Amino acid sequence: MNAAKTSETSDRHLMNDPQAKRETERAQANREELKERIAQAISHEGTIEPLPGLHFNRSCSPSECVHGVSVPALCAIAQGSKEVLLGNDRYQYDPMHYLLATVELPIVSQILAASKAQPYLSLRLDLDPTLVGSVMVEAGYPSVQKSADVKAIDVSPLDADLLDAVVRLVRLIDCPAEAHVLAPLTKREIIYRLLMGEQGNRLRQIAVLGGYTHHIARAVDRLRKDFNQPLRIESIARELGMSVSGFHHHFKSVTAMSPLQFQKQLRLQEARRLMLGENLDATSAAYRVGYDDASHFNREYKRLFGAPPMRDVERLREAARKTAS
Repeated sequence: MNAAKTSETSDRHLMNDPQAKRETERAQANREELKERIAQAISHEGTIEPLPGLHFNRSCSPSECVHGVSVPALCAIAQGSKEVLLGNDRYQYDPMHYLLATVELPIVSQILAASKAQPYLSLRLDLDPTLVGSVMVEAGYPSVQKSADVKAIDVSPLDADLLDAVVRLVRLIDCPAEAHVLAPLTKREIIYRLLMGEQGNRLRQIAVLGGYTHHIARAVDRLRKDFNQPLRIESIARELGMSVSGFHHHFKSVTAMSPLQFQKQLRLQEARRLMLGENLDATSAAYRVGYDDASHFNREYKRLFGAPPMRDVERLREAARKTAS
């Protein structure tokens, strides 16, 4: 069936189903309102936090690949589109979809569609695993199976009820007195909608004790804290009560990376930050993050960021100067 016929079929379906038509109109109105409210709240490029845990981002042009660390959060786009890379997996989303992340992981992100006339506008709502667990219990959800592995990031369609709750939370930035009371309730509703949706199992996995995803979350936390120390897979696996092969398998199932790849990305991102923010030279940064061989560090840095360390840092500084001017 071609696109025209698909559209005709969809139109006929809406005409024959008044409720579906109302839902579609409600979702479209909410998308427009979300776009307008974020645009009003942040008139300049960058990021703000208008409510605790709620972040808005605006960009007037597509971005290069940005290396960072994900946080447990719901991410939605009001205008534009974005791509997130986790290991070899790619996730694209836009105003019709949301991205859910449940573990702190090294990721690469890139804004794909943005312009001065139609800037990229997005929000991120940080998710507290304790709050997720509380909503889970209140909703009467059973614990998930302990053997299940769930990928830490995925994209799903943004349904009308979830979008409606998100818009109501965003409205509260104009009503500080109401936000104090209503924002926590609306956040609970958003979490409930997520639990009810197709990514509910992903969210439940990170909130409950037990299951390999929880073990991997502990391993991720350990690796993030000790990223500049030698990687001792056997020791970590033993602490988690897993075999080395089992640990490797489950770690990659959740994070899309091997433990060594994970550690490498953390080290190289921190080295980049040290050179850019603390003016360290490449050799000093390499040793600070755990590399014994500067030439090995240079090779791996170029492979990840596309240029040797100091050339990459100078390029970033030049881009920052142009943005400032």
